[in-house]
Amino acid sequence: MSPDPVLDRLAADEDAALARLMELVRIPSISTDPDYGADVRRAADWLAADLCAIGATAGLVETEGHPMVLGEIGAGSPHLLFYGHYDVQPVDPLELWDRDPFDPAVEDTGSGPVLRGRGTSDDKGQVMTFLEALRAWVGVHGAPPCRITVFLEGEEESGSPSLVPFLERHRERLAAADIALICDTTLAGPDRPAICTQLRGLVGEEVTLRAATRDLHSGTYGGVAANPNRVLARILADLHDATGRVTLPGFYDGVPETPADVLAGWDSLGIGAAELLGEVGLSHPAGETGRSLLEMVWARPTAEINGMTGGYAGPGFKTVLPAEASAKVSFRLVGAQDPEAVRAAFRAHVADRLPPDVEARFADHGAGAASVMDTAHPAFTAARAALDAEWPHPSVFVGGGGSIPVAGLFQSHLGLNSVLMGFALDDDRIHSPNEKYDLRSFRKGARSWARFFAEIAG
Repeated sequence: MSPDPVLDRLAADEDAALARLMELVRIPSISTDPDYGADVRRAADWLAADLCAIGATAGLVETEGHPMVLGEIGAGSPHLLFYGHYDVQPVDPLELWDRDPFDPAVEDTGSGPVLRGRGTSDDKGQVMTFLEALRAWVGVHGAPPCRITVFLEGEEESGSPSLVPFLERHRERLAAADIALICDTTLAGPDRPAICTQLRGLVGEEVTLRAATRDLHSGTYGGVAANPNRVLARILADLHDATGRVTLPGFYDGVPETPADVLAGWDSLGIGAAELLGEVGLSHPAGETGRSLLEMVWARPTAEINGMTGGYAGPGFKTVLPAEASAKVSFRLVGAQDPEAVRAAFRAHVADRLPPDVEARFADHGAGAASVMDTAHPAFTAARAALDAEWPHPSVFVGGGGSIPVAGLFQSHLGLNSVLMGFALDDDRIHSPNEKYDLRSFRKGARSWARFFAEIAG
């Protein structure tokens, strides 16, 4: 079946599609902040209504947290399960935004128009590429060429606490799909589409060290009382050796070496330090010695200190030894690394280095294993054909430096492989002030999905 009539419908509907995306972005669906609970639900209602307008049977499924949006449309095979999320990150620090984060506007950046606003790229713009393709296909043919389930989450940016219970409760319905589709990844370059076939896992840990019963005057107690700041700094510094390798015993168990041909393919993308680090004002990779940049980002595990607190950090100066110091530490995992084994190794690392009078307590901030997709599934062939027909340069299989836990959960709980096909760019500033989504990505993303429907049904 030719996608051309659907592509023509998408071209004719571009202005209306952009208006719909802007309407969705205006809803401040910040899932991490209870003050925005009503707005999160409003975004879910908006999407359910839009799916119904397309012709799907759709509604909200309640959870212990924010609702899921679930819709069904079409018949026949294959059965596709599309996943995206409608919640967004907080906007802080607000003063670094050039405009109201929830008042989206089109801007010309010199390299093409973009839509600026929180959630434009992560993940509302990405979700709407799929819905616009679906809308156009239904508008031309009356129905999509196969059965499609649309599943949109409202807690992805807050750790997905309701996701596993939801998957378990609705396993029979969701696992009936043949393949999952996830649109929450990036292009390999402005004109180079990519399909992400491996994702790093994630372990989040928070450690708090406690010594004295109160903050202490450094003149009276300095040099004789345990200082949690100093103890914590030493413990965290010991996480890496001089070559950048993580020192936790057993940390590299299950970490495979990347095949030479895969490394060669990644090297051919021409993404080096200047391309990846230059945009943020850096120039020198700081990871493992002897590893290429993309290998470190896509195929090597990491340990990073994400935040540290302890003592006085306000204006002026206060000479105290803090009673407590804390740090948030994350581990990106690859291959067959066991998240709980990594967590246990980190906690043992801390405990083994505690001096007298200092105790530690830990908080668990979630964990998920790495995931690798089986690219032999015919959906990957269809995806590559669709992308290659739409974009100037051929598609490429890539790794993902981030973690998209739902891909691994689809594997472990539903037995589903996932095609991760997204249209964001690395400079979209997701999770940061002045987030944007290129209108070219929005337009060609929808066209790519329309072509994919034709390929997968054919």
